[in-house]
Amino acid sequence: MKRLVVQQDLFTEKAAAELAKLCPFGAVEGRVGDIRINAACRLCGLCVEAMPELVALVEVGEAQADISHWRGVAVFIDYTEGILHPVSLELLGKAKALAGEIGHPVYAVLIGNAVEPLAHKLLAYGLDEVFCYDDAQFRHFRIEPYTAALTHFINAIQPASFLFGATNAGRSLAPRLAARFRTGLTADCTALEMTATGELVQIRPAFGGNIMAQIRTRASRPQMCTVRYRIFDQPEPEPAGRERGSVRLMQIGPVASGIEVREVIPKPKQIDIAEAELILALGRGVADKRDIAALAQFADLIGAQLACTRPLAEAGWLDPRVQIGLSGRSVKPKLIICAGISGSVQFVAGMSGAAYIVAINTDPKAPIMQIADLGLVGDLHEVLPMAADLVESHRKGKAL
Repeated sequence: MKRLVVQQDLFTEKAAAELAKLCPFGAVEGRVGDIRINAACRLCGLCVEAMPELVALVEVGEAQADISHWRGVAVFIDYTEGILHPVSLELLGKAKALAGEIGHPVYAVLIGNAVEPLAHKLLAYGLDEVFCYDDAQFRHFRIEPYTAALTHFINAIQPASFLFGATNAGRSLAPRLAARFRTGLTADCTALEMTATGELVQIRPAFGGNIMAQIRTRASRPQMCTVRYRIFDQPEPEPAGRERGSVRLMQIGPVASGIEVREVIPKPKQIDIAEAELILALGRGVADKRDIAALAQFADLIGAQLACTRPLAEAGWLDPRVQIGLSGRSVKPKLIICAGISGSVQFVAGMSGAAYIVAINTDPKAPIMQIADLGLVGDLHEVLPMAADLVESHRKGKAL
């Protein structure tokens, strides 16, 4: 790893001003005697070429952690304001599978107030141990106390891998912990694998979805990642009385926080296509915004949630909250009808877990046709009205 070293004692006011003006990224700040290179630096080397006697680019070796002492796959349980996010249960199932490949224990970390009963319920998912931080200071999600609790857990237990749901809480906590432990963090993974040597292979699309990157954290621990909801299957709990793990109550002292929660106002219920079991997804094949109303009627007719690809959301034709894909939501319905969708990698990553996929496209060679269980070659504006007529006829026949 490289970094810039500034010869503080050699700088004059004029040289400092020239250095700040020279940097195209605005990465130079401070005054003579305290010149700093901030996070905007891209290590382009312009300052080194222009002022080699004042600025140097040096190689810095990173100390490698003794990873032999790190064992187990841990999952952060997102339980905020009395609601258990289901992504936590999905991750418990995946953590158990990953740990089973290398003979490691499976841990869960639960933080909150009066949450010990929930900790015992989590044991039904085949955990070896649930670490429970149960204290009044965790009544509401505040970043400082939660970070302190998880830091305490990592220092005490040293889990080799730590999985977080890509929720508001998970996305806030994971980067802070990665920075504290100087370890890697991969966001929004779509798949996870475990090697025989205990390396967590964190897989996610890269370069606009053109490749699937396999990311490994070789020199530091814990190995950390966030995973979206509906990527993995939620496991079934074991029957009561068959739990084999235990709950360990953990304690830390009071943690100072700059956040004071004065009132909690529940958000109005919003559209959540991640929970839909039947989805009609629309793509570029929709000819006109005025066609959306008719397509919405078809969705209502069959009891489907209307969704879309990124172009339709960006055009303002449909709410961005119903966008499927890497920059939208991940879904796992029993049936998804993809109408007028080509099937880009970004879109497929968000819906490939669907139980049954129907594709309607004028191009029989479109990528979506390769993953569809049923492909219909035709214009969606002709196929869907025909499907509506069949549904109506079938219902009238049933009524008779």
